[in-house]
Amino acid sequence: MSAASNRSKADKDPAEWLPSDGSYHCTYAATWVATKLRWGLAVDENERHALLGLAEDCPTTVAYEPAP
Repeated sequence: MSAASNRSKADKDPAEWLPSDGSYHCTYAATWVATKLRWGLAVDENERHALLGLAEDCPTTVAYEPAP
């Protein structure tokens, strides 16, 4: 990810920002969900809706290891 891309993302969730490369959306969403699950982080309704929409087109299985 370039510095400019990272700045545009800031602290936005997948409801507000996705990588410009559409072929990376599934990987990005899976990584996002795995991080949320690992650390027991909350998901707001807009974020949940966006992630569910992405999941419809993704064959990716989310794998994560619970935080110690």
